Amino acid sequence: MCGIVGYIGKKTNIQKVLIESLKKLEYRGYDSAGIAYVNNNKINIIKEKGKIEKLEKKIDCGVMGKIGIAHTRWATHGKANENNAHPHRTGMVTIVHNGIIENYLEIKRYLEKKGYHFKTETDSEIACALLDYIKATTKMSNLEVIKEFTNNVTGSYALGIIFDDDLDTLYATRKDSPLLIGYSENVKMIVSDVSALNSGIKNYYLLENGDIVKLTEKRVSIYDNDLHPVSRKKLNVKVDGNEVDKNGFEHFMLKEIHEESVVLESLLRKYFSNSKTFLKKMPKLSKYSRIHIVGCGSAMHAGLVGKHLFEEYANVETDVEVASEYRYKKVFYDAKTLVILVSQSGETADTIACLRKAKEDGIDTLVIVNVPTSTMAREADFVLNIEAGTEVAVATTKAYLLQVAMLILINLKMMVEREMISIDELDKYLQLFGEVPKKISEVIDLDKEYFEIAKNIYHEDNIFYIGRGIDYAISMEGSLKLKEISYIHSESYKGGELKHGTISLIEKNTKVIVVMTDCDLKSKTISNIKEIKARGADIILITTKQLDDDYDFVSKKIVLPKTNSLFTPILSIVPLQLIAYYVAKLCGCDIDKPRNLAKSVTVE
Repeated sequence: MCGIVGYIGKKTNIQKVLIESLKKLEYRGYDSAGIAYVNNNKINIIKEKGKIEKLEKKIDCGVMGKIGIAHTRWATHGKANENNAHPHRTGMVTIVHNGIIENYLEIKRYLEKKGYHFKTETDSEIACALLDYIKATTKMSNLEVIKEFTNNVTGSYALGIIFDDDLDTLYATRKDSPLLIGYSENVKMIVSDVSALNSGIKNYYLLENGDIVKLTEKRVSIYDNDLHPVSRKKLNVKVDGNEVDKNGFEHFMLKEIHEESVVLESLLRKYFSNSKTFLKKMPKLSKYSRIHIVGCGSAMHAGLVGKHLFEEYANVETDVEVASEYRYKKVFYDAKTLVILVSQSGETADTIACLRKAKEDGIDTLVIVNVPTSTMAREADFVLNIEAGTEVAVATTKAYLLQVAMLILINLKMMVEREMISIDELDKYLQLFGEVPKKISEVIDLDKEYFEIAKNIYHEDNIFYIGRGIDYAISMEGSLKLKEISYIHSESYKGGELKHGTISLIEKNTKVIVVMTDCDLKSKTISNIKEIKARGADIILITTKQLDDDYDFVSKKIVLPKTNSLFTPILSIVPLQLIAYYVAKLCGCDIDKPRNLAKSVTVE
């Protein structure tokens, strides 16, 4: 989602510093970018539609300065163009803004009556104008202006602010949109993601909702919404430079797929190396008779895998909900219900709203996240960190795989607590799980086969995925990956539903990718394959060594290594990720930064 950068400190090549930090936020997704900086006691603003490299061509990297703000915008209000790009300036105020001001139209009408004229379609310009109006019509200090602003807006925001009458100070505030303060002796920064801090900064503070911040070169001052000074926990920057480098791979997505075996092995070794460690690390789950899993996109697809496992192996009733729907529906839960919320960033707006809804209703919450300092991690009752490291590509791969892995581990804990397996059996499962990283590497090593499949399908307009049971959940994620990065239309269907309407879309040479890993559903899935083959479909089959046979009705077959069925969902997604990657590459797409998408969706 949108990215914020603010810098105040010793005099430096201010444009270059801002641009370099913005580049570290490119993975979040954006469609325009801009910077504002102080030079000769004057605010200068440069903006551009499209990639940061276009903005970079417009700047003079010889300009020296000590204060500036910058932004990458993912369009919400108004088109993606230079005019709507941030920073925005009105009167005596310049801002960058993440989030959505929900009552912006009401504020706009009020300010228009006061003589304000607006040049953009954005809610952010209106926020800027409101700050200017409060400042121009009152005798408030700049901190009081910000406090009054927060009292008059609804919605979410993270703001970086420069006031014309205080050009040596950077101000900020946040509500429901992430923002943190990085600091060293002579440099202070505001950023929406710790990865955007420059290399000299090793410490940061996470801001709480309602915090208002005043930054000078030498001092960080944080206040609550009543303007009382507050302290926040000091944290250390732990960004590995190798994680934001391609390390010889053509794209971050390909690098991150190749990291899947490594990050899974690291997760298992660090947290679940044996049954004693495993039982200690996992929360106690015996009191729960029902589970709700909530997520968006790939996180929701991971939840569908979890649902199958929880019901099939642990005998626990499980519902899976899309966060944007769950937050508004009538929810039926009680004290024996656990709400599991899945999010890579831990800042997904809809999922955070669901977390808070459950907590307000007194329901226990467990979050599966990749950022232990995120909003969701701070607010949930239980936290399980997947330890995926930085994932730069917008389309998730290794984080999704580790979300599934964590759900498998939750399932194992429930099986032990429900006495469905013994401690000795748990040790055997954990030993088998420890063999999975090597098997992932074996699956990845079939990349030439994935490339051949991609060559056969990249020119298609429509591609179908089918599966039954847990394989349907996997096929949904495979279909999403293809859509996200190649822009080819694809749909996933339950195999048994084909004859209830979908089969009408099958014609000669229609490409259909079939996932078949469930032994109990093998005959039914083969029946579905033959139905579509009879209508001319071209079949690509993903199956396991246990189910492999001489299938003369498929044009291409990928056979996964033998493993326990509990761990098959981890192996079966990898071919679908790599097929999507190679299709997108052949289509010439921007694989790491697909159009219109954001890595972290921090607005509704």
